[in-house]
Amino acid sequence: MNTDNIVRQLRVLWRTDRIIADIRLRHLLIGLGLRAFAGLIAAFGLLMFELSAYFALVQVWSAIAAAAILGAANLAIAAILFALALRPPSGRELDLATEIHGASVEALQVEARALQSQVSGLVHNPLNGLLPMLVPLIGIIIRSLKKPAADAAKDHA
Repeated sequence: MNTDNIVRQLRVLWRTDRIIADIRLRHLLIGLGLRAFAGLIAAFGLLMFELSAYFALVQVWSAIAAAAILGAANLAIAAILFALALRPPSGRELDLATEIHGASVEALQVEARALQSQVSGLVHNPLNGLLPMLVPLIGIIIRSLKKPAADAAKDHA
């Protein structure tokens, strides 16, 4: 278990989550804009159909056909824009960010398993966990005990 690895993997995880969220947010905003534009064109198409119904009552054929054709064309354009807005986000950026995110999660799981094994080893054998800390501590204690004895020998001489 290495805390530097854990911190690095958490940073990578944070960054990839931000990239994924940014890509999805851009896609949602573009899709929303296209849907709004498609709705506007559909409303204009509906207005043209209403206008064509009005002209049907007022006149006979020339203005009616023109308004009906414009209304149908506007609705076709709106349908195409709506279909474009519904397509899923694609691109190498999202694929790469998702792959890095998965690798970071796997690395964090490996570090967590290592930590779990160390903690369970420490619980089952506490002396094995304390031994690496005790050896330097014993050395420091021995050196500190030797120094006063050496100082006392200098005072007697």
